[in-house]
Amino acid sequence: MSALARYFKMSGKNVMGYDKTETELTLKLVSEDISISYFDDVSKIPSMFSQENSLIVYTPAVPKDLQILNFFSNNGFEVQKRSKVLGLLTQNTFSICIAGTHGKTTTSTLLGHLFKYANMPSTAFIGGISENYQSNFIFNGTEISIIEADEFDRSFLTLSPDIACITSTDADHLDIYGEKENLVKSFQDFAALIDKNGLLFVKKGLDIHTQHFTYSVEEIADYHAENIKITVEYISFDLHTPTEIITDFQLPLPGRHNVENATVALAIALNKGIDKDILKQALKEFKGIKRRFSRTTFENGKVLIDDYAHHPTELKAVLRAVRNLYPGKKLLTVFQPHLFTRTRDFAEDFAKSLENTDSLILLDIYPARELQIEGITSEWLCEKIQLQNKKVCTLQNTVEEVQKQEFDILLIVGAGNIDTIVEPLKKQCEEKTN
Repeated sequence: MSALARYFKMSGKNVMGYDKTETELTLKLVSEDISISYFDDVSKIPSMFSQENSLIVYTPAVPKDLQILNFFSNNGFEVQKRSKVLGLLTQNTFSICIAGTHGKTTTSTLLGHLFKYANMPSTAFIGGISENYQSNFIFNGTEISIIEADEFDRSFLTLSPDIACITSTDADHLDIYGEKENLVKSFQDFAALIDKNGLLFVKKGLDIHTQHFTYSVEEIADYHAENIKITVEYISFDLHTPTEIITDFQLPLPGRHNVENATVALAIALNKGIDKDILKQALKEFKGIKRRFSRTTFENGKVLIDDYAHHPTELKAVLRAVRNLYPGKKLLTVFQPHLFTRTRDFAEDFAKSLENTDSLILLDIYPARELQIEGITSEWLCEKIQLQNKKVCTLQNTVEEVQKQEFDILLIVGAGNIDTIVEPLKKQCEEKTN
């Protein structure tokens, strides 16, 4: 939503918005001359809004009883879903759309960075804050649109991709889809949006039947990475394409999953004609995304890692990356489950993933758009985790609880409001001596 707000602001429109709470992002938008209200109150809608000159854009994540949205819907205003507006934009540009239950934010952000670095006339609408540009809107022209294609509420089916990528189809959003088969079917429908002149890139092994290029890590595919070498600063790898081997790419992000993301981003960039030497330098200078393995190292040797992972597969990947980077180090993980339905649907997988830490502080479930489901609690989830040092804690008491723990690496992970305690925990890590 905020990327669209920035797009329209750049286009010379007056942009205003509503959010439930004030956040670092909303404050940033206000500093960019975008007005934000935090009151669901019709009387606070500015008088400049009229049926003739206003477009109302909303996300399906907002509740159906939102008063201001219902006011616009019931009074003749043009009201469109965010995905529909993105879809209209993709109809008029060469569109590259990145889909997947995880991996899409890093891949689309990296792609936006590669294209801007190569001075391609592109605009990237992404779901995370790029550390290189401190924004989720990367602008360098309007001929090419790079879109993070969201499967929630089947939003990505409104897009018109010329090139598309599917990074993963793991079960998620079962509150929307019901069964994994329905989710996979939606990805099949997304793949079918590519016409015969377009290109589709799919992670090898996914059940997508449309003609496509495959990509992988250390497994033969149309595009694959191999000769992987891991250091604290970089992962280096060679890229096999259908026509050549390009050696010695350096990626400053940890984890095999990020090598996968880089592989397909590079494959798309090569197909758009970007020079391989430019891509090497651009990749080396990629700083990642805020809250995607954001690392702070302190003089006392402590390391704090902040990550957005909220699905069991993402958790597993992050924990594996930590273990690969810091073998033998004592790891304390603070995890905030996101959504009651997701916690219920993947409880066993969450438990198994979290068993790869030494100590665990499990926060209360962040409800987001949902109401409490009876019996689905963090205490219920905690009982399933085969770990000796584990504890359920409120967000408010987390900093105090972390102070009592001994650790070398502190991993803060989750997609709710857990990010609000990152700065206090950084200060604590800086002072901690044990």
